[in-house]
Order: sequence, then C-alpha cells, then structure tokens
Amino acid sequence: MFVDFSCKFDKINVLEENRDFLIIEKPSGLLVHGDKYSRGACLVDLILKDYPEIKEVGQLGRSGIVHRLDKEASGLMVIARNKEMYNRLLEQFQGRKIKKEYLTLVYGCLKDNKGEINLPLGRNKKGKIIAVLYRKQIKQEKEAKTGYEVRQRFTQPQEFTLLNVFLFTGRTHQIRVHFKSIGHPIVGDKEHRIKNLKLEKTLRLNRLFLHACYLGFNDLQNNWREFRKDLPIELKNFLTELK
Repeated sequence: MFVDFSCKFDKINVLEENRDFLIIEKPSGLLVHGDKYSRGACLVDLILKDYPEIKEVGQLGRSGIVHRLDKEASGLMVIARNKEMYNRLLEQFQGRKIKKEYLTLVYGCLKDNKGEINLPLGRNKKGKIIAVLYRKQIKQEKEAKTGYEVRQRFTQPQEFTLLNVFLFTGRTHQIRVHFKSIGHPIVGDKEHRIKNLKLEKTLRLNRLFLHACYLGFNDLQNNWREFRKDLPIELKNFLTELK
C-alpha cells in the first residue's frame, strides 16, 4: 500500500539556485501540481512559499513548471524563474533536446544488457494508460520510445534488474507502462503491474522505485548545464537488502 506523504512536506530541497532557474529534488509522494482530485500541498505550492515571483511564469497553476515527475517518483526537476527561461526550456523539451536519465529497479532479469522499447501509448476505454499492442485497443495513440542499459542484476532470493533509463519521448507514465509491456514492471508500482506475476510480499518498500538521476539542458547563455542526484536513502537501503 502506498503512503500519501504530501501533507508531510513543508520544504523542497533546492540543489541549485540562480536568477533564471532552480534545480530541485522532488521527493516521492508529492504531486507536481494539483488538480480537482488532489488534496494537500503540491510541489508548486511549496515552491511559491519561498519564490512567490514564479507565480506569473508559465501556465496558470503550474508556475515555472515545464516538465513533471509522477507523484510516486523522485528526482531532479528544473523550475523556470522567469518567462525567458521558461520559453527556453519549453523549446528544448518540445525539440527533445533536454537530456533526462532515470534509475529504476524492475522485476526479473532482462536478457540483453541494453535495448529500446518502442511502443505507442494511449488510454483504454477505462482511461488507463497502456502500451498499444493491438490497433483496436485504443484511440489517439502517441509515439513513445524508451532506452535502457543494465546496471546490475540480482538473482537471489528473487530476480531483479537495476537499470539506467533514457527517454526519447516524454509521455505520461511512459517508463512504467513500457516495462510492464515487456513483462518487467517496476518494483513498487501498484498501478502498472502484471496480475499473474509472482511478487515478493515481504518487500519493504512503500514507494515506486523510479528516480530521475540526471538532467541536462542549455541555459539562457546557451551553456550546457547538467546535474546529477544519486538514489535517495530508502532506495539505497532497499538495494543493500537485496545484496
């Protein structure tokens, strides 16, 4: 069962701050921006407490936000502090020039050391995001491509694979749905899982094992900026238990 941590956050970890942008580490359990179904504080609310000037940057209700992470995921995000930087980042995201890398742990041992998953995504009749395996499944499918490299394999007492993941497109739940589609769902994912897959019930991890560990982009001076953030302590401890 996932724990909703959103009400427990009162401050965001800012890794770098300058006049144009913030680099922050989003914790697992916190929504990036709220909607009519959400309760409690979201990332935007917490950012505006310390940086109220960002309120007028970008779309209404998504102050400074150019990209997002799933609520259950953690890791690096860039927040624009002015309209010029917002437009610069938006242009790079739309042109697929921003580089993002993730660390994730999936069930089972992937055979190949590296590979790509190239399956379009869309919503089924119930509104759930799925990979399009059959044309009749879905309408309005969108291209989606995910690359990966194996970082470490675990075989005892259960098989897992630690992966570096690279996005060529940025669809909602893309990494989670793609790995489920090849039979290797992400550890801790309660929404995108395989019903008949034997899961270890004793696993002590109350979150999704998905962390945005690298982010690279060009700033307003056209300098390439890159940032890295290692796994949070709860994910490190979980890997230690597997060893």
